[in-house]
Amino acid sequence: MTTLTTDDRPRSRRRPGLGTALTYLSLVAASLVVLVPLVVVFLTSLKTSREVADGSGALSLPDHWFNLSNYATAFRDGHLLTAFGNTAFILVFSLTGTVLIGSMTAYAIDRFEFRFKKMVLALFLVATLVPGVTTQVATFQVVNGFELVDSRWAPVLLYMGTDIVSVYIFLQFVRGIPTSLDEAARLDGANTFTIYRRIILPLLKPAIATVVIVKGITTYNDFYIPFLYLPSEDKGTISTALFRFKGPFGAHWEAISAGAILVILPTLLVFLFLQRYIYNGFAQGATK
Repeated sequence: MTTLTTDDRPRSRRRPGLGTALTYLSLVAASLVVLVPLVVVFLTSLKTSREVADGSGALSLPDHWFNLSNYATAFRDGHLLTAFGNTAFILVFSLTGTVLIGSMTAYAIDRFEFRFKKMVLALFLVATLVPGVTTQVATFQVVNGFELVDSRWAPVLLYMGTDIVSVYIFLQFVRGIPTSLDEAARLDGANTFTIYRRIILPLLKPAIATVVIVKGITTYNDFYIPFLYLPSEDKGTISTALFRFKGPFGAHWEAISAGAILVILPTLLVFLFLQRYIYNGFAQGATK
């Protein structure tokens, strides 16, 4: 007859402690803070004017779940098709410029030694500490001097100026690329630009994906610059088009909610399908 020793006995499962319970509670609370407003907007977009006006509650269910008349009204009268076209134009050119400028800056900072190199890095950090609103008077005068106000190229040029986050992401990836690749290419007769275009840029694909997603969502959701530099209704972006819903529709919240859902949907789909690239890009950049 064998007896079980202390080591042979099955170990009892550890009960979740207070810290685990608080962790899950905070996650549930954060999820509710994010999801409840979206649910309210979605339910409102499916209601009629009578249902919204009767005061039955923000979370009350609509009578008809397939009422898409508000979406048709928002898309037609809100000029969302034109707004989406303007937003796409601004996104394509501004993101292309951000990727080229940011990657070239990171490559130059990491691979070349020049005077005041540390000062250049310090100035990038100082620029992030200056509130953008405080420089808008001078920026507007410069843009107006080039006669670009009420032109889609104004926000393109303003967004194209890459920020320190994009430079930092590219810089971490460039530092992870061995300099031996540059030396081997130089032995084969490649110049600096060829090395950047044929070697460095293809190896920066994870960083490019991260910058495009993060910068693209920020540009897509921005309201201040399009509202200031694109006053014409036919040249506005989706953020300013949604803002102008307050005029034509007044207090018709069902049409405004439908327009908000149409604006939210593209960024939501992009984030759901490409979120792993965002997390992987930041994680790889932090560990390089």
